[in-house]
Amino acid sequence: MPKGKRRKLKKAWSLLWRMWLTFALVLLVFRFAPLPTTAFMLQSPYPVKQAWISIDTLPPHIPLAVVASEDQRFPIHFGIDVLEIRNAIIDYGDGEGLRGASTITQQTAKNLFLWPSRSFLRKGLEAGLAVVLEMVWGKKRILEVYLNVAEFGQGMYGVEAASQHYFGRSASTLSATQATRLAIMLPSPRTRTPNRLTPYLRERTEWVEQQMQQLGYDYLKTIID
Repeated sequence: MPKGKRRKLKKAWSLLWRMWLTFALVLLVFRFAPLPTTAFMLQSPYPVKQAWISIDTLPPHIPLAVVASEDQRFPIHFGIDVLEIRNAIIDYGDGEGLRGASTITQQTAKNLFLWPSRSFLRKGLEAGLAVVLEMVWGKKRILEVYLNVAEFGQGMYGVEAASQHYFGRSASTLSATQATRLAIMLPSPRTRTPNRLTPYLRERTEWVEQQMQQLGYDYLKTIID
């Protein structure tokens, strides 16, 4: 290989290594510190409202409601739910619409670092980042960050800001029913409200409550305690 090409290749690898090291350091810092913002917040077309709250101060039914609604295999997968992806592909092959199979970890990675529009590039980056988050942060921190950065309305990020906005109280005092009503907003937060449920959203709320009962309130105990 010519010396000029070797020099360029060496510089490229050096740049990639520095970028990776910087990214790893950022993840390590925010393994403990609250995140000041996210990529989704920076791209929001609405004024952003967010208030950070520790997962240790939340009643257990809040994280349980979100897991029951969004990702019931969260405690056992490694950031990517291979079984759920397989089921989504089978359903698509059977003529059903292509549905998302993103885990809470993938959604956290997307909210933190990526962009809203769907593409194979974004999904690939999302999956890779999810595996890294699992290795560096672990389940409890991922769930805590997700509860604080997920969008619960137009510019409303995190359960604390959402709870204060919709219910006039801190998330630390929410009932199980109120927690469930927030959880069912997550797939489409800009078009739903927990205070005006459509018949479909009422059915969805009841389904999530049933799932919470079946999972049990100790379901997340091993990863939260």
